[in-house]
Amino acid sequence: MADDAPRAINPWLIAVAVMSSTFMEVLDTTVVNVSLPHIAGNLSASTDEATWTLTSYLVANAIILPMTGWLASRFGRKRLLMASVTGFTVASFFCGLAPSLPFLIACRIVQGACGGGLQPLSQAILLESFPPEKRGQAMGFWALGIVVAPMLGPVAGGWLTDNYSWRWVFYINVPIGVLALMLTQAFVFDPPYLRKESKGIDYWGIGLLVLGIGSLQIMLDKGQEEDWFSSHFIVTLAVLTVVGLGGLIVRELKAEHPIIDLSVFKFRSYAIGTFLITVVGFVLYGSTVLLPLLMQELLGYTATHAGVTNLPRGLASFLAMPLIGYLTGKVDSRKMLAAGFLGSAFAMYRLSLFSLDAGFWTFWGPLTLQGAGLGLIFVPLTTATNDPIPKERMGNATSIYNLMRNIGASIGISMVETMQFREMQFHINVLGKNVTPGNPQARQTIAGMRGLFIAQGQDPVSATRHAYAATWGIVQRQAAMLSYNDTFRFLGLMFLVMFPLIFLMRRPKKGPAVMAH
Repeated sequence: MADDAPRAINPWLIAVAVMSSTFMEVLDTTVVNVSLPHIAGNLSASTDEATWTLTSYLVANAIILPMTGWLASRFGRKRLLMASVTGFTVASFFCGLAPSLPFLIACRIVQGACGGGLQPLSQAILLESFPPEKRGQAMGFWALGIVVAPMLGPVAGGWLTDNYSWRWVFYINVPIGVLALMLTQAFVFDPPYLRKESKGIDYWGIGLLVLGIGSLQIMLDKGQEEDWFSSHFIVTLAVLTVVGLGGLIVRELKAEHPIIDLSVFKFRSYAIGTFLITVVGFVLYGSTVLLPLLMQELLGYTATHAGVTNLPRGLASFLAMPLIGYLTGKVDSRKMLAAGFLGSAFAMYRLSLFSLDAGFWTFWGPLTLQGAGLGLIFVPLTTATNDPIPKERMGNATSIYNLMRNIGASIGISMVETMQFREMQFHINVLGKNVTPGNPQARQTIAGMRGLFIAQGQDPVSATRHAYAATWGIVQRQAAMLSYNDTFRFLGLMFLVMFPLIFLMRRPKKGPAVMAH
């Protein structure tokens, strides 16, 4: 009876059931960021120590992600989904109660591990619940949560922390989790072709996965803080990453019952699409980190003001994705992908032209364009990538797909922060060479500053010293702005470099033919 249930249930009820928990989980990847200073102060820890609440969650999340397909085949998809939602909700409650930082980190590990399977499970269930001609609409709904949630996270986290307490960042998950659990119990069922399998357990594969993915995630998260390869800690993590991931690939290609089935990469569209989503994750999360920093550090915005200024991107994605999902079955996905890549590249180019005079409304045009561009990327790319995958292998394929997007995001966040810092040092050196007594413009600026400080009552010696310091501050701010410009230009260039790969993907089939694979 249960196996036939999906045919009698409206697929949109299934979509609401699985996306309520997935939206909550994705939101938690960014919602804690703005609360870190409050968490550190309340739990008597430094801000650097408090960042382990982010790292621990991401590491546990990344380790479970690729294992989701195997876990679903072993324990049943519905049972795994309900266990994941239950564990995530309970862990969220105890995160809110945390009396100390170690306790909070332990709860975040459980939260990340339980949440790791929610994205691929929801994606696989949606792809299978909707007929092929409506998969675009399903992926439009799915992408709303995956793209909009990380953008809303800092805004929601800041508001809850400012108006209530950082603990409510976690408590808010409890009612959502309970609702998701009830909806999952009522509307989600395992399909007849997904049978629980009692195969041998690939212990070597699990061990190498934990070693490789865990080391990679910690290395990316702590690299900039530890000054990358000048740190023995980072070098050790890099070696463990290579050993773990290299060994994992060799092991999974030979294992009789692999924990990750890499044979899905034999499908050309899937292989190219998974590579492209890695790049999209890189640019999306990289720019999501850069923009609030630019606004707060250089333009003097508050956290809330920065969140509101970033709103057009999420709003444009929110409005565009349902329409794009509707068009996906009617228009060649590759054409929409091309438009999305070009639009996103142009948005990055527009951001690379900003100066320190940029105002509130200056951001709205590029961010609206980027939000719409991301809608044109996420929905068609997800549909085209998974189109050739047989249904019984969909869970494994979506697990790897989501893992690579998250890895791309982690690399993007680490790389843009490092690049922006290095570029700022370069521009400080270039601009600093011109701040000399021999430069008429520099001499005029310093003299003006000196006169201003003297007018405020300072003695000539102090006024001169402060004039040089103020001028140097101007140089640093200008160098920082130029470094942000360089980084945005690099992100736009990445989209253009990847552009030709779009047309190497096969055109998605329409109608029932998709089922024939």
